[in-house]
Amino acid sequence: MTLFNFPFRDLPRMAQTPNGRKTLALFVQHGSQPRNQRRTVKFGAYTFTVPDVYSFLYQIKEIFADEFYAFQADSVIPRLNPLPGEPVIFDCGANIGTSVVYFRQQHPTARIVAFEADPVIAQYLLDNLRRNRVEGVEVVEKAVWTDGNGISLGGTEADGGSVFSTEATRRVPSVRLRDWLLREPRIDMLKIDIEGAEIAVLADCADALTNVQAMFVEFHAYIGHRQGLAGLLNVLENSGFRYYIDTSQYRKSPLVNHRYRNNADMDLQLNIFAHRESTP
Repeated sequence: MTLFNFPFRDLPRMAQTPNGRKTLALFVQHGSQPRNQRRTVKFGAYTFTVPDVYSFLYQIKEIFADEFYAFQADSVIPRLNPLPGEPVIFDCGANIGTSVVYFRQQHPTARIVAFEADPVIAQYLLDNLRRNRVEGVEVVEKAVWTDGNGISLGGTEADGGSVFSTEATRRVPSVRLRDWLLREPRIDMLKIDIEGAEIAVLADCADALTNVQAMFVEFHAYIGHRQGLAGLLNVLENSGFRYYIDTSQYRKSPLVNHRYRNNADMDLQLNIFAHRESTP
């Protein structure tokens, strides 16, 4: 990893906010560290133990500097009868806990459920929550999926474990996300970053999203598999969401360069931000 990986186009914007400046300082301090080595890194008042500095730096940039997961805690749908100050947050693919720390910082009274499939990463998550005194979080050490029968998960123990990877495959327990959604009268924020499983999971949840207020979905398309973006967006539209799509790719010559630059198994990664469309 080198500083040449840093998206310099974002530098002027990041320099304008305190968290942006802290993130820039992290890139300067840790941007040349080798990948996939366990380290302890401080960010403001927080201390994280991380398995891969590269992944962590981009998590911090997206979560704290770019505020990917910012949402309004008051529902726009009257029938949901929100409880002021008590939002419900489902974090699917909580990884080492950076997103959970952000959610707790922004919404101190929220009820947070954090799902993490990888048992090694789940231990990082638990340790980081404990170290940073983030309390009141229900941690579910299982993959979100379309059933509770377990799934095969492959990939590195950082932030790339996927149902589509054939590398270092292991069986992990799972929960059916649809069942968890249907138990809740209201979910203010549903974050889904599950490395390709989002297509099948959201299709299975198509009739269970009516009480979800806002969503973030990181979409992944793996080479050799149908991309499935149209079906996923159709689920969101039919569930009454408006969405915005962004990407960190900015790929040069995309009709020639077909692959995702940091993962040879993927050809597309998108950030999908969906919010509930207001009713008249």
